[in-house]
Amino acid sequence: MGRLARRAVSATLVLALPLVLAACFGSDGDRPSLMDGTQAGGPQPFPDNFRSDTLALMRTYLNNPVGVREASMAEPVQRPVGGRQFYVSCLRFNPRETDGSYKGARERAVIFVNGRADRVVDKAGELCAGAVYAPFPELEKMAR
Repeated sequence: MGRLARRAVSATLVLALPLVLAACFGSDGDRPSLMDGTQAGGPQPFPDNFRSDTLALMRTYLNNPVGVREASMAEPVQRPVGGRQFYVSCLRFNPRETDGSYKGARERAVIFVNGRADRVVDKAGELCAGAVYAPFPELEKMAR
């Protein structure tokens, strides 16, 4: 291969590398979600295993899942999220901070896609308006 051909191939690789890396890592830094894909189209099924799915998701969401207090959860209801209807379940809990203290209850929303927990929303005010909470002791019993 001639010197000119090698330079052309090298230049092409150098120009293509940022595109490949951008495709791998994404621009928003968030994990992939079914909410964005075509799989979420159509009516959503009720999440039958919403309690266990929520526990599994919260185990990865919380930095330290041990020592959660005052946990309560609302049954999933359909709410509009991003222009489409998804089942949303709301949580209230008081997590232990890294220094061992408690700073008060937090409210989060768990969005279900195709009957499975997909993501936790930190700003759940509008999604959780009017939610009826019931005790959720499973969240208080979580371990690492």
